[in-house]
Amino acid sequence: MNYGLFNPKETDELIQLFTKTFGDSEGVEEGKVIGTLVNTLVETTPEQDIAIFVARDEQKIVASILFTRLAFAEEHASFLMAPVAVSTEYQGQGIGQALIRHGLEAMRSQGVKLAFTYGDPNFYTRVGFNPTSEEQFKAPLTLSFPHGWMVQTLSSEMIQALESRPTCVEGFNNPALW
Repeated sequence: MNYGLFNPKETDELIQLFTKTFGDSEGVEEGKVIGTLVNTLVETTPEQDIAIFVARDEQKIVASILFTRLAFAEEHASFLMAPVAVSTEYQGQGIGQALIRHGLEAMRSQGVKLAFTYGDPNFYTRVGFNPTSEEQFKAPLTLSFPHGWMVQTLSSEMIQALESRPTCVEGFNNPALW
């Protein structure tokens, strides 16, 4: 398995991965929603505000994670890791966890201090994320699943809490996604 950066020439393959994976697990409509989200993020997010990592088996993309900027007034370099997909036939092999670790290390090396995610605590705690609250770190929009809001510190600096509410990239500025 090769882990690396996404090539924009692979946009259609990336969208298909997210659409099919989420469609398999959450239903066809959710697959379409997430596929559309990924397309929007790729097409509209400024290059400095997005990083996309993929896992390839040979040349085929089998997993991907997206990091998009969360801008806090306190100016701590922070990114949201979402969405995350591992092709259904490749799940359960540790590929997602390895890709997440690869992506987090790359973000750390670029000076990112905090990584957030919004999802299943049972999975994300396995890759170093910790549940947090809106009292510690506000989400950009109201959370429908508050116990899915998680954070991981990527620097040696201990950041206990931030007072401001961050802004997210435009693709995530949709209450239905939160």
